[in-house]
Amino acid sequence: VVVVQAAWALCGGQVRYSVPEEAKAGTVVGRLAQDLGLEAGEAEARRLRLVAQGRRASVEVSGASGALVVSSRLDREELCGKSSPCALRLEVLVERPLRVFHVELEVTDINDNAPIFPAAWKNLSIAELTTMPGSRFPLEGASDADIGVNAQLSYTLSPSEHFRVEEGKSNSRSKTLFLVLTKSLDRETIPVHRLVLTASDGGRPSLTGTMEVVISVLDVNDNAPQFNQSVYNVVLPEDAADGTLVARVNATDLDEGMYGEVIYEIDSIFPPSAADIFSINVKSGEIRLKGALDYEGITMYDLHVKAKDKGTPPLSSHCSVELEVLDVNDNAPEVWVTSLSVPVPEDASVGTVVALLSVSDRDSGANGRVRCWVWPSGPFGLEATFLGSYSLVLREALDRERVSEYEVEVRAEDGGSPALRASRGVRVPVSDVNDNAPAFSQAVYTVLARENNLAGAELARLWARDPDEAGNGRVSYSVWEGGVGGAAGSSSSGGGGSVWRPASSYVSFEVRAVDAGEPPLCGNATVQLFVLDENDNAPALLPSAGGGPEAGAVSLEASAGLGSETLWAWAAWGAPAGQVVAKIRAVDADSGYNAWLRYELWEPRGKSPFRVGLYSGEVSTARALEEADGPRQRLVIVVRDHGEPARSATATLSVSLVEGAEAALAAGAGSSSLVARSAVGGESGSGATAATNVWLVVAICAVSSLFLLAVVLYGASRWAPRAAVLAGPGPTTLVCASEVGSWSYSQRHSRSLCVADGAGKSDLMVFSPNFPPPPPGPAAKDAQPEPSSLLDT
Repeated sequence: VVVVQAAWALCGGQVRYSVPEEAKAGTVVGRLAQDLGLEAGEAEARRLRLVAQGRRASVEVSGASGALVVSSRLDREELCGKSSPCALRLEVLVERPLRVFHVELEVTDINDNAPIFPAAWKNLSIAELTTMPGSRFPLEGASDADIGVNAQLSYTLSPSEHFRVEEGKSNSRSKTLFLVLTKSLDRETIPVHRLVLTASDGGRPSLTGTMEVVISVLDVNDNAPQFNQSVYNVVLPEDAADGTLVARVNATDLDEGMYGEVIYEIDSIFPPSAADIFSINVKSGEIRLKGALDYEGITMYDLHVKAKDKGTPPLSSHCSVELEVLDVNDNAPEVWVTSLSVPVPEDASVGTVVALLSVSDRDSGANGRVRCWVWPSGPFGLEATFLGSYSLVLREALDRERVSEYEVEVRAEDGGSPALRASRGVRVPVSDVNDNAPAFSQAVYTVLARENNLAGAELARLWARDPDEAGNGRVSYSVWEGGVGGAAGSSSSGGGGSVWRPASSYVSFEVRAVDAGEPPLCGNATVQLFVLDENDNAPALLPSAGGGPEAGAVSLEASAGLGSETLWAWAAWGAPAGQVVAKIRAVDADSGYNAWLRYELWEPRGKSPFRVGLYSGEVSTARALEEADGPRQRLVIVVRDHGEPARSATATLSVSLVEGAEAALAAGAGSSSLVARSAVGGESGSGATAATNVWLVVAICAVSSLFLLAVVLYGASRWAPRAAVLAGPGPTTLVCASEVGSWSYSQRHSRSLCVADGAGKSDLMVFSPNFPPPPPGPAAKDAQPEPSSLLDT
């Protein structure tokens, strides 16, 4: 609103205007040209303008209308401060004609300034308890740049039960303020009071200003330290290391300064013996371990801690720290043998108690629960009798001969994590009972003994094992009197017995071993005794038969005991090579190699018309007989065995060479054993009568016919297989006859021989398969075949 108060004083020519401060630029203050009496349009023509007087006027004259308008911000407080009224004096210049006018511009106040306190906050310090209610504390008031009603201030204080604000009376323009205490202060309740003092002016709308009043309550030692807990419950494992924090107690003192400084100390410990285990920091209240805990000794500790301040006198309070110790698996189980019953007889029944054991663990809970077992598992086991007690019992039958002593380990393991273990070794010897009979290593023993040994000579050593000990394992031996062969023997105790030479080449008897137990036990073994042959018999000649249909008869002369025999045989002139003249037959009472004979032509040496089979003994023609060979051939044949040294016999064979008819008659006579001896060469029975010769010829012919018939039948049966062999190859059958003992060709024993049907010769090797043959002599090594097979078959 523009209020124009124009007064024209012709004498002075002065115009007055009024405008509120903070009017906007362009606001018309007054119609200056009109008020100065200028016509329309003259203001611009006569150049109506303001004359500057050293400062910016904040108003100007509009050239077109001649109005006085606001050109910039008007601030009354800046222009006039607290002066009232605030008037600006302006000079207006008009040209043509030149005139000067004085214009007064009053700037009116608006409420554009809020009250302002000298400081944003005010600090006060008031002692608790000792400062009485009603006490007053002066405060500085606020100021307002406005004037008049806009500058009239009133004060209010934020709500407080302890303070209020009071305005004092003063003759000066400013009011005196007081902060009045209405209630005693308690620093521990409210250590600092923060109040807001507000100043409001009388403008419309009213503006305010504030100041914060900070009241610090001064302390006195009126509070004892207080713990945040009356009881501290702590749990620690017993293996906690030295220096481990047990607890941190905390006490606060509501006082401040030295009145609020708290120091800590351990007032008492239960049990008293634990006084050296704990320590406390007097400033921080930290309680730490300085010794070892032991759950097995003390499970609970009670510490009384005192906190006091530094006032005079000091105030204090107490708290309790209850420490529970947790068990740690730090104790291994313990195993004791309380009773031991050893040695245990090997025939003890299952369930026999061998030992009583006690097992314990000082830990508690799972750490103290113990599990026990036996290692190795058999033949013993554990049985729980009652808590912590066990019996070591027999679970399986014992055998002292298999295991004579047991090293049993009783192992215990607790239930901790990790588990701890303990063991106790128990030595359990096993005592012997006579539960094993002596046992020979073989059921049948084959014993080889040479003949001709002396009575009492040791032939073999037998041993029976008895695994029992002491007397139960001491063995004595005897020969059963009912043994086959009537063998005599001796007995002894210990390792073996000696057997005498039996009367036969094979005998079987029983040896009995008896221990010294109660009752005694015995074992048997069969002994098969084979007598090995010694070459103690020379070959003996037997009467021989003619070897072929044209051979002459052979007769034996002299005694077999002389070692040289004279034999007679006939051969026909012109007999072809290979014709069998005679067969030397000899036997040897020995066996094996000692009875294996070979035949050699000793005389005549050189080119003889006869030869002898090395092993067959057949004397045959080496070539066709001629007249130049003479009427008689004297052959000396040596028969040797293969013993070492070799034994021999000599046979002299006298072969008479006759015509074919005479040879046949001689052979027939020799076969019928009617002719005792014949003349050699061309000798005839010249001393007999003619009649006698006739009857003799008749008898010879009859007997010869029967003989020839028998020979034909025999030859047909014998040569039929050979003819089959000549006709074509066929299977050869091995025919064997066996008997226990040595294979030999002997007058006393029957032995096993093996010949192949269809063989070309009948030579035979005689040997004993049970014993290795002695090596042949050097002279016969090249001539004899291997004794492990049949010869000339």
